Amino acid sequence: MHEALGVMGTPGVSFFALVVIGGFAGWIAGMVTGSRHGVLTNILIGIAGSWIGSELAALAHVAIRHSFGHFIAALIGSVVLILIFQAIQGRRV
Repeated sequence: MHEALGVMGTPGVSFFALVVIGGFAGWIAGMVTGSRHGVLTNILIGIAGSWIGSELAALAHVAIRHSFGHFIAALIGSVVLILIFQAIQGRRV
């Protein structure tokens, strides 16, 4: 409860870790959904996915601990984000 907040309100995650975790999560989410993006887009998708995944985990009352937990949350959130984007586009990106 007294843990210092990192980037975007994510406890214990530095900016560098957020970029690396986001990049990998965005890249893997793109492979899972069949969507290909550049490195910068993967990082942005992963960072936004990290926030979405963290919020979904909070709604499900699941505690996220350590970098691996943040990676899984970012991956799930990134997949959700890409699927929403594809549904809005009406086609595969």
